[in-house]
Amino acid sequence: MDFIALGFYACVCGLLGVFAPNLGSFAMRLSIGAAVGAASAIVLPLLRDMGGY
Repeated sequence: MDFIALGFYACVCGLLGVFAPNLGSFAMRLSIGAAVGAASAIVLPLLRDMGGY
């Protein structure tokens, strides 16, 4: 198991969960969740490269 990825996505999902009730309808929350998930999947490899992992 990759603990760096697990921790990173746990933080992203936790923060999204904090703000999710304030984001409006189900469709809006789903769209924002998909966008945040895609962005975090793109950002994590970049952060790993910069950190030397």
